Amino acid sequence: MTYRDATGSRGTGPDRTERELREALAALADGVQTPPDAYRTARGEWLRRERRRRLVLAVLVMVVFALATLIGLWVLNQAPADPGVIFSDTGSAASGAVPGPNP
Repeated sequence: MTYRDATGSRGTGPDRTERELREALAALADGVQTPPDAYRTARGEWLRRERRRRLVLAVLVMVVFALATLIGLWVLNQAPADPGVIFSDTGSAASGAVPGPNP
């Protein structure tokens, strides 16, 4: 046996649901009382959060920059003391011939 609504199908569609929901939300909205300084308070909180966010970002950028600088200096300090092949005096540059572009 299936259950059937005794009220019938009149007014039981999406229109009725939408109307009842609109009425309920309107009644709820009418009962809300905002304090007079609510906007100023909310804006102040938002500005504090924005300032803090920017400060944290600036500190993070400085830390990353300092870390990259320190790592770069450490890597450069690890280079061998001997001049290596690039700076040796053997080769065509020592003989006076300067290599140039081939025509």
